[in-house]
Amino acid sequence: MLEKTTRMNYLFDFYQSLLTPKQRSYMSLYYLDDYSLGEIAEEFEVSRQAVYDNIKRTEAMLEEYEDKLLLLKKFQDRKLLLVKLKDLISNEHVHEEVKQVVEAIEKLE
Repeated sequence: MLEKTTRMNYLFDFYQSLLTPKQRSYMSLYYLDDYSLGEIAEEFEVSRQAVYDNIKRTEAMLEEYEDKLLLLKKFQDRKLLLVKLKDLISNEHVHEEVKQVVEAIEKLE
């Protein structure tokens, strides 16, 4: 469950601007604030089932966005490449300018 929650949090971070305000609210309360379905339903004065359906639809939408845009995949790939690059430049003989470029890339994250 933790892996799914982490993935949904990343997807939400990348694609939340593509969601409706209600979808953003439900997802934020459920995944970021750890509200239960019942608590969200009470907050919005809707049924628990309505909240569940909305969250499941929104999760599917986020996965579709990721399938098309690959923002999370590119982010993860970039992180792996930075780790490899940092390992390579740990060698004392690497030019200082290369080290500065790596640091600049890291700041972009």
